[in-house]
Amino acid sequence: MITPTFIAIWFAWLMAGGSPGPATMGIAGTAMTEGRRAGLVFALGICAGSAAWGIAAALGLSAIMLANVWVFEVIRYFGVAYLGWLALKALRRAMTAGEVPLGKPVTGSLRTIFAKGAAIHLTNPKAILSWGSIFAIVAPNDASLWVLLGYFGLLYIGSLLIFIGYAFLFSSARMVSAYRRARRWFDFAFAGFFGVASYKILTVRLT
Repeated sequence: MITPTFIAIWFAWLMAGGSPGPATMGIAGTAMTEGRRAGLVFALGICAGSAAWGIAAALGLSAIMLANVWVFEVIRYFGVAYLGWLALKALRRAMTAGEVPLGKPVTGSLRTIFAKGAAIHLTNPKAILSWGSIFAIVAPNDASLWVLLGYFGLLYIGSLLIFIGYAFLFSSARMVSAYRRARRWFDFAFAGFFGVASYKILTVRLT
């Protein structure tokens, strides 16, 4: 199940999760202004929402992919398009001079902060499409439910590392300062990585 291709895709998943977006920038902004505890709670809420979509995708795709191979290919091409969009977005950010805001902080009680984090993923249709596309990329087209759930677990570990890692890192003033200094280089790296990953997934021969 864990092949060199899956390892490469897992790192692509990490890069996609760590690239600037509503979830990561929200965690960064909250951790910076409200503290590490609030940042962690917000990150856990996002992880909860992500888990809901990931399990839903695994349960649904288990039956759909067995019955309709063409769905497998459609979702795979969505994944290619999504990575290409991330590459263009990162490139545009990299070419933007000056400081780019990290994100607005989320405030309220810890329960409220958790709920707002979960809502980011639960109300975002792109989340389930992202989970669906990554399953279609890494799983064989005759994958069983248990295989898909196994992939979910491995991918979800990556999501936990990214989101919780953001909460820890951006609660440090030193890390925030270092990120701001190197922000454009990070974005150029994201753009290049997503572009190459999109091409590789588009041209890889699936079995």
